[in-house]
Parts: sequence; C-alpha cells; structure tokens
Amino acid sequence: MDSDSLLAVREAALDYFTRSGATARRRARTEHPQADEANGWGEIAALGWPGMLAPEAAGGLALGLDGAAEILRAAGEHAAPEPLLAVAGLSALLLARLDTPAARALLAELVAGRSLPALAWQESAGDLSAVPLACGCEARAGQGGGVLLQGDKLMVLPGAAASGWLVSARGEDDAVLLWVPRGTAGVSETIVPLVDGSQAANLRFEEVVLPADAVLASGPAAQEALRQALAVGQILQAAELLGAGQAMLAQTLAYLRTRSQFGKPIGSFQALQHRSVDMFIHLEVAQATLNEVLALASDGTLPSDRLEAEASRVNARCTAAALQASRAAVQLHGAIGYTQECDLSLFYKRVLCLSAWLGNATAHQRRHAALTGEAEAAASSAAAWNGEFLARTTDWSAMPEAEFRRMVRGFLQQRYPAHLRYLSHRARWSEIREWYLTLSAQGWVAPAWPQSHGGMGLPADKLIAWIEELEQHGVARAPDQGIVMIGPLLIQHGTPEQQQRFLPRILSGEHVWCQGYSEPNAGSDLAGLRTEAVAGRDAQGDHFVVNGQKIWTTLAQDANHIFMLVRTDKGARKQEGISFLLCDLRTPGVTVRPIHTLAGEPEFCEVFFDNVRVPADQLVGRLHGGWTIAKALLGFERIFLGSPKQSQYALGQLARLGQARRLFADPVFAQRFAALRLDVLDLSAAYTGFANIVRAGKPLPASVSLLKIWASETYHRIGALLVEAGEEQGAVAGDQVLDGQSFNVLSPLIGSTAAMIYGGTNEIQRNILARQVLDLPA
Repeated sequence: MDSDSLLAVREAALDYFTRSGATARRRARTEHPQADEANGWGEIAALGWPGMLAPEAAGGLALGLDGAAEILRAAGEHAAPEPLLAVAGLSALLLARLDTPAARALLAELVAGRSLPALAWQESAGDLSAVPLACGCEARAGQGGGVLLQGDKLMVLPGAAASGWLVSARGEDDAVLLWVPRGTAGVSETIVPLVDGSQAANLRFEEVVLPADAVLASGPAAQEALRQALAVGQILQAAELLGAGQAMLAQTLAYLRTRSQFGKPIGSFQALQHRSVDMFIHLEVAQATLNEVLALASDGTLPSDRLEAEASRVNARCTAAALQASRAAVQLHGAIGYTQECDLSLFYKRVLCLSAWLGNATAHQRRHAALTGEAEAAASSAAAWNGEFLARTTDWSAMPEAEFRRMVRGFLQQRYPAHLRYLSHRARWSEIREWYLTLSAQGWVAPAWPQSHGGMGLPADKLIAWIEELEQHGVARAPDQGIVMIGPLLIQHGTPEQQQRFLPRILSGEHVWCQGYSEPNAGSDLAGLRTEAVAGRDAQGDHFVVNGQKIWTTLAQDANHIFMLVRTDKGARKQEGISFLLCDLRTPGVTVRPIHTLAGEPEFCEVFFDNVRVPADQLVGRLHGGWTIAKALLGFERIFLGSPKQSQYALGQLARLGQARRLFADPVFAQRFAALRLDVLDLSAAYTGFANIVRAGKPLPASVSLLKIWASETYHRIGALLVEAGEEQGAVAGDQVLDGQSFNVLSPLIGSTAAMIYGGTNEIQRNILARQVLDLPA
C-alpha cells in the first residue's frame, strides 16, 4: 500500500479503538477474565477486519501485510482485547493459503465474523517448529472412512471463544491440516487464564473421529501454508508489541512532564530523561526493523526459510523493545506504576503475554541465527564474479542485490591489497593511498554522493550491501572526512565555485581533509569555541586571519585541508558569531602535533593557528552563519558515526575468533553472538531510514542522534565480548595472527570507547533527544 493509504488505515483503526474504549474494555477483561472473548467481535466484523488479510474473492479487504500491521500496531497502542492476531491473523492467513473447498468455506465464515477458528499447532513450550511431532492422524479403514486424530496441543488462542480448531497433525507420510469443530467428541479443553485477561486453551484429542472432509490440506502444501502463516503472524505480533511499547512511552512522557517533585517536573531530571531516551531508541530501532521486514515480506514472494528468518528478526527486536519499555515505564512512574489502577498495568501485562506466545526473543534469536547461517553458507559458495566492474553511473537500483554483492566481492578480491586486510589501527594515508586511488579510478570512492557530483548514488539497500561487503573483507577505513563530511556539506551548502574547486580534488585524493571543531576545555560545548577569525583586506584580496587551537583532530598529520568553525564576532551571542571556514593546512602559521590514543596510535592531533591567512572565498555559507552549517555537518557526522561499518567489522572479528576457537559450540557464546548480530542488522535498518533522508536532500532531524548512540554502544558490546572470548589473548598488546591474517583482540573495545565520546558524547546525544525530540522540560 502507498503511504497515504497506510495512513488512512492507521487513522481508522485508532479512531475505532478510541471510540470503542478499547483500553477500558481490556481493563474489564482483566477484572472479569471469564467473560466471553467474542464480545465486540460483531463490531470488528462490521469493519471488515476479520478479512483484513483475506483476498477480495473471499469477501476480504486484501489490505496486505503492511496494512494489517498498522491495524495491529493501533491495537497495541490501545491494548485492545479482541483476538485479532489469533483469528484475523493466524487463522485467516492459514485458510487463505489453502486452495481447497473446505478451507474456502471456513474462510468465508471467518471473514463474515460468524466463526472464530483457532490455530492449534504448538506441542511443546518454546517450540517454533511448524512440524507436528506427536499429534497424529491416520485414515480409518471401513466404518464410513474419515480420519482418527490423537494427541495434544497447547497455548491455543483464543480459548473458550473459539468456534473450533485448525489442527496440524502428522499423517502417515506428511503433515495434515484438519478442521475440528467445537463439540466434537473426544476433544477435551483446559482453559488457561493469561496475565492480560485473555484465555488460551490446552487441547487433548483422544481417538477423535473426523469425516474425510475435515482434512483441509496435506503434504507439502499443508506444511508450507502453516510455515507461512506462522511467520507472517509473528510479524503482525511484532507490530502489536511495537504499538504497546510506543503507547507506554507516550504515557511515560506525559507523566514526566506533569508530575512534580522538589518544585520542578520530574521530567527535567537528567537521569529520568536518559531512561526515557533509551526507551525511545529501542522503539525507533524496532520501528525501522519492522518497516524493513514489511517491505521485504509484503509481496508474498519470500521463500519460507527467508520469511521465517525475517519474522524472527523483527519479532525478537520488537519483543525486546516492548519489554524494555514496559519495565522502564513502571520504574519512571514510581509507585503508581505498580498499581492496577494505572492503565500502564494493562499494557505491561499485554506485553508479557505477547512476548511469551509464538516464541520469545531468545527463541527467535536462535532461529534467526540457524536460518541465516545456512543462507550465508550457501551464499559463500555462490559462483565468483566473472563480469565487468560497472561504471559509477550505472542504474544501481535495477541491479539485483545478490549480483551487486558478488561484483563488489569480486572487486575486493582482485584489487584490495591482502596485507591491508583486518588492520587493527586506523589506516594512515601513506598506507591506504593506493587503494583510495584504485576506488577513485573505478569511480567508486564516493558511494553515497549523487552521480551528478561524481558519486555512485547508491540506493540505501546497495549502500548497506557495500558497507557489509567491505567490512566482511576486512577493508581498512581510509582518511575519509572529505568523502563523508565536507563533500556532502558542500553539495548542499557550497557555492558552485566551491563545489567545482573542491569536490573533484576530494574524489581524486589530491585533497585530504580533517575536521576542526573541538577545542581545549570546550568538551562537547561546540559553541564554546575561541579560535578567532578576523576579516581583513590586503593587496591579495579579502581574507580572514585565524588564531587559536583545535584538538582531537583525527589524522590531521595526514591531511592537507581542514574545515573548521571559527569565531568571527566576539560580541555576538555564543551561537551567532560563528563562521565556517575551509583552510589549506600548508598555509604558513599552521602547526600540527599528534596525540597518542589508549592503543598507542597517533590518531588524534592538536592543530595550532598563528596568524593564518584564509581567503574569504573559503567561507561556506554566510558570515556569522556557521552555526547553521555546523548543525548540518553534525547531522552528516552523526549519520556517519551511526553507520553499521564499525560494528560490522567488530562482529566479523568476533566471528573469526569464535570459529578459530570453536566457540559457537558453546550455547552461551552462540546466543550472545546471535543477539549482537541482530543489533547490527537492525542498526542497518535504522541507518537506511536516515540515509534516505540525506539522499532526498532534506535536513536530518534531531532524532539522528539515536543512530550514534545505538551504533557506538553496539560496537562497544561487541568489543567487550571479543576481549572476554579472547581470554588470555585479551591482555596481549598489539597485533596477533589468526588464520594467516592480522588480528587484534583489544582494538574494537578501545575504538568503541572513543566512539562513545567523539562526535558529541552519548550523554550529550541523549540530552539532545530528550529536549528536541521527546520535548522533556529543561
């Protein structure tokens, strides 16, 4: 569906749940759990929602997966009590995939709201398999034929409201799907009250005799239909979990803005602001993951194993985000949050219920790891690239991603210097220059720049693939401030003359840039800078004379140009007397002094300016308007620092160590690795959304700060596990050798420690999000 149609579906759903008092009805359900869960289903049927996923030929709405996800998310935002996921989701999905007369008849009854069939598939707690193990059926010889059903099913939703059950069973040769109407002899039902006021049922089938037409499907068709229905149901469940988490964040923010202690709103307390920001970050990453998975799965063409992997990925993420939000919300509400009187309790319990059904986060992490491990093994054995390496002006959108990856992989295998793989330190220009020139000659040095300015103009999916392939090959990061920061800034804010002068020289490697923002004693207070630029005129023309000092300037000793903030009006307010200048570091009066990091590397520098003359035409933007330019550049920096590159590289190092030491046989390590891998994958989803904003030429919102936080803290968690997994090697200084390639156990941990500081500390980023995005009081 297009964005306008999705918005209309969402608004209609929110309107219904608000008008019908869905949250109040959930409260009534929790207070009277024996009430009929079918109450209110007539109103749902009047909206057509039982058939939201059914085809129009069956009387359904055919909203598609993305439209249904908006209804489920809205249901989560109101803790709606109707069994939408169980009936309009799982059961309707299964029946819609079975093209048999019996299935079509049952689907018609479901769509009309006259029947609430429940899917009975699970046989043991925590089992995500769609293959029945114990519940079996066999054909009856004589006595009128039909089949005999025997076995147990657990956690069948809805419970007492179900009209009957769609049962998966093991036949003589393959899976069988059966319809068992309520009241069938031999079926015993144990109602299980759930924490959110709803009900599940545990079923026992003891020599249940069913007619032949009770068989809805058998063999591979039955198995595939069940796998697809469960996977899509898990995606819809993720949407409902996300909605519940978002509702709890909204309730918490409202409470923090109004509840006062010590004479001020508690939302002004930094500790509570940062807790709220963490809720927001988890939910935003979950939203990005859901958006990405819906885009992949909505056309219904994904094979079952890929669909199951994506369902597990998004379910694990949305479950974790909703659980984190529920726990933080109770804490931030204080004592009132621990009471039944507070509506928060209804959402808290709903999340507990949803997060336990259809597989919890840990189970989905394990399944995703198993399924993607098989897929990656198959991909690694795919045919090598034998074609040409395409020009930068190629229509990359038209190229299949798998083909693009093979091409990039082939290029790296043929052109990237083997001795530079998996460098443990930040590459110096002298080491990486030839590789930079190789990329430049191919036209691939600026993958994210528009083609009109000499870049590749990669769409977001290809850019993520590009990053992943480079990191998996162990490609070192070149001094790239020109590519990732000043280049994009000049494309948006530079004059045509500045673009013509500087952009080609960045692409060719003639100009190597560094950034001059930080100053001694200013810390993260960017507006506190004191480096001064005084305007003047001489025989050579208008110019500025710069005096002052910059610090923490990455690889300034390798650069020949710097972009910097300078104070051009000392009498103006802090942020109003700043200008943005470009300067040639070879100008007389510039001194560069390296600073060694924790790792012993001269990665940072101090840069001193002593009466340095800068031509006036190297002012970017208007005089005293540098703060606007600075904020734009900070957006580019934060999206760059929020790139998945560093985390992907560190994860690759962790995988190398895990394979070399056979750590994946340890279930604890395997589980932690699986969770971190999903953190990196979902970082890529969030990054894609912001990258698309940049490509559209729009200003980045303040929420881009969440990228920097998630990326650097994910990087740090990977680095910490790498050191832990290295055991005694975690104390070894310098490079080691692993499988014939250099390896440094400590490098990612030390690098990630810096990543949480530079570009504005993560605490500053949380302050920005709290004030500018969550609107919490100062």
